[in-house]
Amino acid sequence: MKDGILLIDKPANMTSFGVVARVRRVLSQQQGKKVKVGHTGTLDPFATGLMILVIGQECKNAGSYSKLDKIYEATIRLGQTSTTGDPEGEIIDISNRVPTKLEINKTLTEFTGEITQRPPIYSAIKINGQRAYKLARKGEKVEMPERKVMVYVIELIDYTYPNIKIRVNVSSGTYIRSLAEDIGTKLGVGAYCSQLRRISIADWNVGSAQENYLNLD
Repeated sequence: MKDGILLIDKPANMTSFGVVARVRRVLSQQQGKKVKVGHTGTLDPFATGLMILVIGQECKNAGSYSKLDKIYEATIRLGQTSTTGDPEGEIIDISNRVPTKLEINKTLTEFTGEITQRPPIYSAIKINGQRAYKLARKGEKVEMPERKVMVYVIELIDYTYPNIKIRVNVSSGTYIRSLAEDIGTKLGVGAYCSQLRRISIADWNVGSAQENYLNLD
């Protein structure tokens, strides 16, 4: 493969940087020379789904892909919180109250449109030149600035307590982990994102990704 993009369906329990490293290694072996590979936006290790990798000269255009809208499917676990906002953190019991489906739908509508959210401290955002998650792992206090993001649509796919499954169409920069936590706070029961899958980036869909390319799973 020469310059261009490569669509990958990232498996769970692999970092985005790990995906890039493996693709780089295999392409370099195939071509007999070092191949430049980059990503256009990370996915958390627990998450799965679409990643757009840029190859060769296309790496210089990585920024144009990272600003695109995205669609995710997420499972939000009610009644508990996580120190990382996902299954990898310390899970803390908050409430055993069971919200009604009416409450769920009403709350979801309140997170549609332009919203303000605070990204998780365990994220790849740089704070004073360092990744926030690296500072957090060192036990340092991390102040994450709030940001405005756009949530175009939230669709409730299923609600079987304690799990809410949603499909959400969002602008670049939106953190679904933060959205899950904010929904839990609004409901008064706590929540974290237990599963996350990126379905699409702009017009690129995970169905077109090469799931088994490079034997990523």
